[in-house]
Amino acid sequence: MKAVLQRVKQAKVEVDGAVTGECGEGLMILLGVAKGDCETDAELLVRKICNLRIFCDENDKMNLSVKDINGEALVISQFTLMANYRHGNRPDYMDSASPEEANRLYEYFKSLMARELRHVGCGVFGAHMDVTLTNNGPVTIVMDSNVLKTKKS
Repeated sequence: MKAVLQRVKQAKVEVDGAVTGECGEGLMILLGVAKGDCETDAELLVRKICNLRIFCDENDKMNLSVKDINGEALVISQFTLMANYRHGNRPDYMDSASPEEANRLYEYFKSLMARELRHVGCGVFGAHMDVTLTNNGPVTIVMDSNVLKTKKS
């Protein structure tokens, strides 16, 4: 599972001209689900995302998490994070989870985020979405749940 986090002042997503989700200060999260991902991947990412110290304290140092600032999140499914661009100029998405499994884990990820933050907006799975945001920083971090998994010896 991959997540692209952007620290934002605000963000919103629209489908067919209607706002389906938005957030104030906090994080916009693009989420991609790969074949083989499971609930553990979502749990690892949510724990790390919610506690990641990327917001500034009173001394302008990145010492605070989205939870510390009572921030919000906007979560948008994005299968293109699974793009394989190694060969040719047209990426393939063969490493993406099936739509059914990706949506199930996307919904699970959102439910975990909603337990941690006061507000979590979302996009519409599988829809063409227009996303607008005001980046804060900019601060952008790419996460992969495989990096967070501990090695078994």
